[in-house]
Amino acid sequence: MTRHRLPFPATAASVLLVFCSFVCHCNSQLLPADEVDALNTIATKLKNTHWPKLTRTSCSDNDGFNGFNVTDYIKSNVTCNCSYQSHSVCHVTNIQLRGMNMTGVIPQEFGRLAYLEKLDLNRNYLNGTIPTNLTQIPLVILSLTGNRISGTIPKEIANMATLEELILEDNMLGGHLDPNLGKLSRLRRLLLSANNFTGEVPASFGNLKNLTDFLIDGSSLRGKIPEFIGNWTRLSRIDMQGSGIEGPIPSSISLLKTLTQLRISDLGGPSSPFPDLKNLTKLTYLVLRNCSLTGPIPPYIGDVLADTLYTLDLSFNKLTGPIPDSLQKLKKLNFLFLTDNMLSGEVPRWVLQNRHNMDLSYNDFTASSLSTCQQSNVNLVSSLSSSTGNSTDWCVKKDLPCPGKPQYSSLFINCGGQRHTVGDKEYLDDMSTEGPSNFVAFNEQWAYSSTGYYLDNDKVRGYTVNNPFALNVTDSVLYQTARLSPISLKYYGLCMIPGRYKVRLHFAEIQFTNDETFSSNGRRCFDVSIQGEEVLTNFNIMEAAGGAGIGIYKDFDDVLVNNTTLEIHLYWSGKGTTAIPSRGVHGPLISAITVTPNFKVGGGLSTGAIVGIVLSSVLIVLTLIAVWLKGVLCRREIKDPELLSADLLTGRFTLRQIKAATGNFSVENKIGEGGFGSVYKGLLSDGTAIAVKQLSSRSKQGNREFLNEIGMISALHHPNLVKLYGCCTEGKQLLLVYEYLENNCLARALYGCEEERLDLDWETRKKICIGIARGLTHLHEESPLKIVHRDIKATNVLLDRDLNAKISDFGIAKLDEEENTHISTRVAGTIGYMAPEYVMRGHLTDKADVYSFGIVALEIVSGKKNVNCHPEEFVYLIDLAYVLREQGNLLELVDPRLGSNYSKKEAMRMLSIALLCTNPSPILRPPMSSVVRMLKGKAAVKAPVVKRDTMDPDPRFRAFEVTSNIGQIHVATTPFSQERDGVLVETSTDGIWLDSSVSTVSTEKEEAGDLHSA
Repeated sequence: MTRHRLPFPATAASVLLVFCSFVCHCNSQLLPADEVDALNTIATKLKNTHWPKLTRTSCSDNDGFNGFNVTDYIKSNVTCNCSYQSHSVCHVTNIQLRGMNMTGVIPQEFGRLAYLEKLDLNRNYLNGTIPTNLTQIPLVILSLTGNRISGTIPKEIANMATLEELILEDNMLGGHLDPNLGKLSRLRRLLLSANNFTGEVPASFGNLKNLTDFLIDGSSLRGKIPEFIGNWTRLSRIDMQGSGIEGPIPSSISLLKTLTQLRISDLGGPSSPFPDLKNLTKLTYLVLRNCSLTGPIPPYIGDVLADTLYTLDLSFNKLTGPIPDSLQKLKKLNFLFLTDNMLSGEVPRWVLQNRHNMDLSYNDFTASSLSTCQQSNVNLVSSLSSSTGNSTDWCVKKDLPCPGKPQYSSLFINCGGQRHTVGDKEYLDDMSTEGPSNFVAFNEQWAYSSTGYYLDNDKVRGYTVNNPFALNVTDSVLYQTARLSPISLKYYGLCMIPGRYKVRLHFAEIQFTNDETFSSNGRRCFDVSIQGEEVLTNFNIMEAAGGAGIGIYKDFDDVLVNNTTLEIHLYWSGKGTTAIPSRGVHGPLISAITVTPNFKVGGGLSTGAIVGIVLSSVLIVLTLIAVWLKGVLCRREIKDPELLSADLLTGRFTLRQIKAATGNFSVENKIGEGGFGSVYKGLLSDGTAIAVKQLSSRSKQGNREFLNEIGMISALHHPNLVKLYGCCTEGKQLLLVYEYLENNCLARALYGCEEERLDLDWETRKKICIGIARGLTHLHEESPLKIVHRDIKATNVLLDRDLNAKISDFGIAKLDEEENTHISTRVAGTIGYMAPEYVMRGHLTDKADVYSFGIVALEIVSGKKNVNCHPEEFVYLIDLAYVLREQGNLLELVDPRLGSNYSKKEAMRMLSIALLCTNPSPILRPPMSSVVRMLKGKAAVKAPVVKRDTMDPDPRFRAFEVTSNIGQIHVATTPFSQERDGVLVETSTDGIWLDSSVSTVSTEKEEAGDLHSA
């Protein structure tokens, strides 16, 4: 980046350079005295010492306005029209003061220039609001890009009948867009990007039928893309990147036949098919990025845009099918971005042989002719289907598996810079300049993948940056350079030893300045994800650091590397400025990466050995606690033992602390009751809200559940698992202390009493469902201890303040021993949620939790409880779901409280996933990691059709009948045990007892030993 310096002295505040072009016919051409006074006042307020004292002859004097022109960004021009009153009177009609670093507010005196038609104050340091008296002059163009203008767009601007261009990009304007702006019938260009506008695009904007350019990037709008954009039939360019608006793209877009640039990105709302663009034959830039588009890429794109299209960006969608061969007809295509879709088939040979920038990474192609992950300028990293064999290069496979033995336990990268030693850490150099569509690997230790071109400046090739302004970057040489990307930048730690790591990301803003110049007005915003989980949203380096040139870092302390690859993803979602200090400065930037292990390195132990040691340690501790409980070891009171050994696994609270927090277990603080005992809300002395689970003295299962819960959950840490703070074992008390969740449990939110239910919209339901799936993925696949929860149900899913799901109640959870799926202990769980193979044959695997999840997913969509969902006809919700599916009416299951405010496609997807998870065969149920991908739309859903036949009932329904009958059995009054198919089942006068969490079909109110909040 080049900083332009003016060739003559400048004040600290600003420099005002003016060029005068005028029509001159005689020496007596004069400016009116009022205009001269207004211009001199403007110069004074803007602190311009290079604009001389103006006189009435300044228009006719050759040096009346000291003109100068550096670049298109830094220039000045004052135009006078001297044709009035027989060419004897001049008036100022055009003022351009670009890049002059003028400070202060926009002077009101501009409103006294009665003939001013164009006012261009782009790229200065002006603040305050837009003067309302500008509406008194016949402005045709008002351009204020790249300042610090705040407030709202004055409603008076709607009265400017002459206005044709309103350009307000890259400022700090906010509030709702005034509907009266729709009265500006002559308006051609409306550029509002990179502000803070809220609300919906007013319907009155549909009256702006002369619009040629509409830019609304980087705002905080809501609502859908309006159908009325079809009225803008003269439109040449429309930008809606990161605007906050929701999809789908309306069908009326097909009416915009003069459109040459279409950029829409990061739409909220439901998935939708590719819009009909057949009539848009003049497109040169087509960007539909992260718009939740589904289905195939239309082949007509290559046909109708063969002679015009320069850039095609369809990345981060859900597109399927092959790449159309017709795309090779695009003669002018220079950029093709298809990353992060679900495209399949073979990669076309013409793609591999071209020399243009193309990114096909993160898709589901077949291997065919792929020999490496970077062929010419084509990025193919992680582009192959997971079913691909082992004959292909490691970097084209999913998750970038280590080609050798995992060996790295740390990673230090000086992004964009040379190798440096900082303390005892040696930071590797990262000097590659590749960027538009490139994957670059370094010795199978680390790599990066970069995608994108710079907005309105696609000739820029800068993907690393040095400190150009000699800023006083603090702390370290690590902050003197950086790597950046216009859209997407991924760093990978390769061949990492599985385990938990601390990730430190270093940032310093070195493209903007820290002074009162227009270069300091920039706002860089981007998102950061680690291992697929978003950890920073709309992250602004300057805001976080307190200015430009200040080094900061962000720590993430518990990052799990499970499959040898660490992924750090930085992504531009359309927010922030894009034209400061010049066009195309946007997107993520990172200075350095530090990754260190949270485990002891050395000794040559394998990953399996480490997991085995952890597993054995937990089992030993649990054994010691059990021995202690029986009074054999370290007892204090045989009749009422304290579980001091629990200190080995979790924090310790005194009974006095718990009583103080809960008001001595007052009834007012009681928030739950279950088979385990009661649950109380409490407040610790430091203000921390807690939930206290108290063992009931009448519960024979409590001791076992107490030990099991400590042993399990104390070893687990995940955002979607409830957090255990500690326990108390004083006297006769057995207490567990958890984090307090404000919104109670999912069961109450969905189908509790009317006053307890929450108004859960579709997006919230989807978020909850994904949260549960993520929590189970951690239990089954990511945690060193593979755990089966055994009691996944809506009462065991808690909701925090933001309605994030957290799985709770690990009292009957079991370690998953993959080599032995057949147990001979009591079957535990809740009837209606237990998998058929488990309740009937005692076969327990993580697929039992997958089944339970499917039931909960049905409850989330329907708002109904699984048991007795429709007493007149069906016992179980799943039964009803299968019947409705056979009838082709599965969407009738959707909660009627949602009305029409949900995505039918997403609802069908979630219901299909639920049916897939409840497949009668556990082998056909997907792993939870696949469920997460399917819920996010990143993997296809192929739920099998299960039909119910009255002559030969499906085993799924026979299982229902069996479990239903179990709930109705009544036996002798004396409890006894019997073994059924190798499963020890206890029965009593209350029917068959399946551990403490079981509730039978005949029970009207399910016991809930959960951490419910008030």
